Amino acid sequence: MDLWQAQRADLDGLAARDRLRRLIARQGRDFSSNDYLGMSGAPRLAQAVEEAIARGVPMGSGGSRLLRGNDPEHEALEEDAARFFGAESALFLSSGYGANVALLATLPQRGDLVVYDALIHASMHEGLALTRAEKMVAAHNDAQSFADAIGAWRKAGGKGRVWLAFESLYSMDGDRAPIPELAALARRHEAIMLIDEAHATGVFGPDGRGLAAGLDGRDDTVVLRTCGKALGCEGALICGPAVVRDFLVNRARPFIFSTAPSPLMAAAVREALRMLVDEPERRTGLMAQVAHAVEVLAPWGATPTGTQIMPLILGDEARTMAVAAHLQDAGFDVRGIRPPTVAPGTSRLRISLTRNVMLEDIDALAGALAKALA
Repeated sequence: MDLWQAQRADLDGLAARDRLRRLIARQGRDFSSNDYLGMSGAPRLAQAVEEAIARGVPMGSGGSRLLRGNDPEHEALEEDAARFFGAESALFLSSGYGANVALLATLPQRGDLVVYDALIHASMHEGLALTRAEKMVAAHNDAQSFADAIGAWRKAGGKGRVWLAFESLYSMDGDRAPIPELAALARRHEAIMLIDEAHATGVFGPDGRGLAAGLDGRDDTVVLRTCGKALGCEGALICGPAVVRDFLVNRARPFIFSTAPSPLMAAAVREALRMLVDEPERRTGLMAQVAHAVEVLAPWGATPTGTQIMPLILGDEARTMAVAAHLQDAGFDVRGIRPPTVAPGTSRLRISLTRNVMLEDIDALAGALAKALA
């Protein structure tokens, strides 16, 4: 008897549809990572970890934060992060995925409504699968669609709290949410915004505070800021009212039952926040790359978004993966993205601009892209 028959059949089905995923080691020039500011290999981060080790900070936490795993480094990071972003409090978790699950599964209550953007991250969907609240989808980046969903729910007798779940910057399209309009909508309906700033933190806003900068401190705003992208580290910070932090500590199962993040990582994130202030040239340099990429990549179909993410939508899955393979063979780490990650008919190259490459690398990518598309 094959104990893994169902799993093998599923994998065979994926292979038959050319959908089988495989892990690929990093190689070639970086046009796929989320290390937007090139901070993951920064000497200052390494030095911060070395200094933490020297003063006795342990590698592992040894348990969940409600047991013995709560280290002074975690609390110091949370104090620094709350101050940096202007929030009343912050809570450090081991991943952005887990943080989004914790938020959506824990904060909305039975009788509430979550209106979510059609293109929110899979981690938000995982949280929504666990929520006790009702759920309604809104058209992507359409504030009126959010408003219509709220109106329809109220008209049908909905009485509870409304929650608005969206990302400030979407990772597959590189486009921005209409944050001012959604913030006004939240005020009008006494709703609470759950904003995922994963791809904006570090890159946009004053000192890299993100596209939601200025909303922290409002009682209707909870912001997730991941540490594993532009900050070059790992983990996630949930910033918001103190009552949110206390409620998550008491009720969020992904927090309660997870081993705490490494205290050394907390020390590294603290240094990354300081680097955002001390090294603004990382952001200005990235924006110069974005402007240059528009000039040389847009003629080949890449979408100018004004952000570090430039999708090149090819539509056909086979062609997308063939072009990606061509670019990888030419020494450029560009990945093809296809369903179910993106909608059918929108397979694309996700071109990510980072400080790990130079302007001449972008020029070289344009040349390779011209050959691949010929």
